Amino acid sequence: MLDSLAAAGSGGAAPSMMSSNRALRSARNAVDGHHIWELDPDSIEDDRMRDRLDPADVVDLQHAIEQNGQTVPILVRRHPTEEDRYLLVYGRRRLEAIRQSDSVDKVRALVATLNDADAVQAQISENMARRDLSYIEKALFAQELVETGFGTQARVAEVLTVTKSSISMAIGVAGSIGRDLIEAIGAAHGIGRPRWEALSRAMEETGADRQRLIEIAEQTHAKAAVAVVRDEQVPDDASVAAFEAVMQAIGRPPAPRKAETGGGAKRSLKIDGVRAGAIRRTARGVALDLEEPGFADWLDARAEDVIAELHARWKERV
Repeated sequence: MLDSLAAAGSGGAAPSMMSSNRALRSARNAVDGHHIWELDPDSIEDDRMRDRLDPADVVDLQHAIEQNGQTVPILVRRHPTEEDRYLLVYGRRRLEAIRQSDSVDKVRALVATLNDADAVQAQISENMARRDLSYIEKALFAQELVETGFGTQARVAEVLTVTKSSISMAIGVAGSIGRDLIEAIGAAHGIGRPRWEALSRAMEETGADRQRLIEIAEQTHAKAAVAVVRDEQVPDDASVAAFEAVMQAIGRPPAPRKAETGGGAKRSLKIDGVRAGAIRRTARGVALDLEEPGFADWLDARAEDVIAELHARWKERV
């Protein structure tokens, strides 16, 4: 009703009518903010950035909603140009589950007054509160935020409440492996940052054929689907099995030559022209000796962030 009254006074209205129009819209927004609406799922458009690798995998959620009802509303905002239509802010899987249901035909939704930037911020906040996004899904989401102009890596790190170095690392991993291969593997819950980084390094060191790896991942998913149909034993998570198959296909990178891994002589390490310690290449990596105890304590407390930042700079080298 409020929409109809506001629309009726929108064309060539006198100042008093325009004031009334604004008041009606304010009243509508107030009602939106304190009411859960039941909307037609087809009236809701989803043009947001993709944050899941398997948004259509909602069978379990669909059954739960059909049995127990939709307990948590989705969040939408009114379409800026079309009446009785909405844009999704968050709740994609709940919306998709109800769209696929034969017994539930309305989706419960909160309607918020948000501009584009606020809608993206709301999606980010909801993602960070959600615990079931895998590491690689979060990495792809951060990558898309930067690529679509939401902000710099520092800005994305700020809104995601993580360090800039972790964002740089995550985006570097996603870029090195490639979205096409990541999508072929899937979300791979339980495969954390160290193993995705190991996959990225292995691909670089072996020069693995990405298209072949995509085919291996897709074949793993296909075999799992066939096993389900035949009522055979299937992996708990086909995407984890696909990740393992890809890693196995790459194999171990060639071992470095002994000359490269053997212990080397210590080299003096200088800071601003003054000796600060020594650095030595060992069989297992690099050994660093610092002569200033205070600096050594500071570095020890922040080693992970410092190394991550240096690794990100190494990945971005020309």
